[in-house]
Amino acid sequence: MSNDICQLYYVDQQRVARARERMRDDRTIVALAETFKVLAEPTRVRILHAIAEEELCVCDIAAVVNATQSAISHQLRILRSARLVKSRKAGKMVYYSLDDDHVRHLFEEGIRHLEEG
Repeated sequence: MSNDICQLYYVDQQRVARARERMRDDRTIVALAETFKVLAEPTRVRILHAIAEEELCVCDIAAVVNATQSAISHQLRILRSARLVKSRKAGKMVYYSLDDDHVRHLFEEGIRHLEEG
């Protein structure tokens, strides 16, 4: 018998009710799943890691990640649409940084989780 399932079928209605009360709405659940889907691409995670401490331009990011500027630009569009990065234009340069501290915490917690295991 599998260790992943109960050996006896019993539904605790009070626990189920409490869990349902805490459950976020479908729109939020889908948006969160989409965010994690965006983070499933290693190049995007490398980009987030590169800009976690300081803003960098596309050329800098491409050099750090060892990818073409075109490839980095494509990934940055996806990250920006997911509100994980933001850009700042300075003359002819465009600099990227994490969108906010929530993204930084999400990234750091993911790393901490992996390091504990």
